Amino acid sequence: TFILFIYAIEVFIYRKIKLVYKNIHNLKLKKVGPRFPEFQSSDPITDVENEVRNWAEAKFTEIEQLREMEQYRKEFLGNVSHELKTPIFNIQGYLDTLAENDDMNPDLRRKFLDRAISSCERLEHLVSDLDEISQLESGAVLLKIVKFDILQLAHEVCDSLEKFASEKKVNLFVKDGPFNELWVEADRNKIEQVLINLIVNSVNYGNEGGETRIRFYDMNDNILVEVADNGIGIAKEHLARLFERFYRVDKSRSRHEGGSGLGLAICKHI
Repeated sequence: TFILFIYAIEVFIYRKIKLVYKNIHNLKLKKVGPRFPEFQSSDPITDVENEVRNWAEAKFTEIEQLREMEQYRKEFLGNVSHELKTPIFNIQGYLDTLAENDDMNPDLRRKFLDRAISSCERLEHLVSDLDEISQLESGAVLLKIVKFDILQLAHEVCDSLEKFASEKKVNLFVKDGPFNELWVEADRNKIEQVLINLIVNSVNYGNEGGETRIRFYDMNDNILVEVADNGIGIAKEHLARLFERFYRVDKSRSRHEGGSGLGLAICKHI
């Protein structure tokens, strides 16, 4: 009787539990079909319990990530609509005014046309940035990897932005440190784009009479490039979302500066 009882447990319980375990294992590996991997265990009940717990935890994490992505999608669509709506409404308003007033003063007409053109340029810039970040995220952009001196590139970028910085009364400095040159392998144009964006942001939010410094650190196989300033800084609560598309720390000032809200997101992907 004892032997028959043990045999019944083995056949009707353990084997069924092993089958459930193997099914869970196959589902985790995204496999289907009647064939299962070989499984040897002296305690399949505990194994099944652990697998189910791990599976439940993974699904809970996945659901939370999907919720975050859905919230991000809603915010992104709302931000895109808002960013596109502003220049479109401006253009429509200026053109309607011009169309309804044939005898408008020429100077005023020119002023309205200039504002409409400015709104068109902002719209074009926004659409261009959206297209670029879409290509970067999809991997459609092929990087042109070349060897170049990143120290020289930093000096060239600062020279090109010197007039812009002087208008904001911000001084630009490249801290060469012990280096005469720093050769790297990267896409030179993309790295230049990153430097320009970071430096322009730094100047825009810098203090009058302040400075923006570009420093370099040798990290063995990599070069760390630091763009720092003594401006208003960024509050700790904003740091986690700083590189999200359209996320603005100071919405009113950001729009006044004319940014699309996509610059740092593009930098992150580069």
